[in-house]
Amino acid sequence: MKIVDKQVLLDSTSGELGTFIQTFVSEIEAAIKVVVWPSGSDIFTIYPEKKANGVTPIKDGCMQYLESVGWVLERRLAIVNGMRPGSIDAVKEFDNGKRFAMEWETDNIASSHRALNKMALAILQGQLMGGILVLPLRAMYKYLTDRVGNYREIKPYIPLWQSIPIEEGYLAIIVIEHDAESMEVPPIVKGTDGRALR
Repeated sequence: MKIVDKQVLLDSTSGELGTFIQTFVSEIEAAIKVVVWPSGSDIFTIYPEKKANGVTPIKDGCMQYLESVGWVLERRLAIVNGMRPGSIDAVKEFDNGKRFAMEWETDNIASSHRALNKMALAILQGQLMGGILVLPLRAMYKYLTDRVGNYREIKPYIPLWQSIPIEEGYLAIIVIEHDAESMEVPPIVKGTDGRALR
């Protein structure tokens, strides 16, 4: 899997905090790059048919890598005062107990907005020191489950998140894309998420 863009929405870090965050971002980027398809391949090759591929299995290799370097998966945290949102895909803690979050979008565009809003609010309230949302580029999105969150639809709202006044923290979007296309590889299996195929 390749990273084609990184949009930093908030960045108010320095010193030791900046070093921690740079390490966590580097781990996420490394985890994305180990994602391959089909399993056992050296690259990520997608079956290029519109809406033919599931999304949930794509992130499995990334999550396994993050877990191997100390991230906790599917962590449910009361990160926002007054609400208890769903579990976060991956969380890592600073030495001081502060947390950094990572979400890989496998749901619709509304879910992408919720993920960024949740992380931004948690940063404002001091519950998170940072977070990253991983989204596909439009070129990849068209081959995935219908209406999955994607960078093209979230991009117009970037100035809104960039205008949030924070004292300390980091928030970014990492944009991903497949390495190659081939009708010779199998479509990525679609899992079930409630009644929806993902």
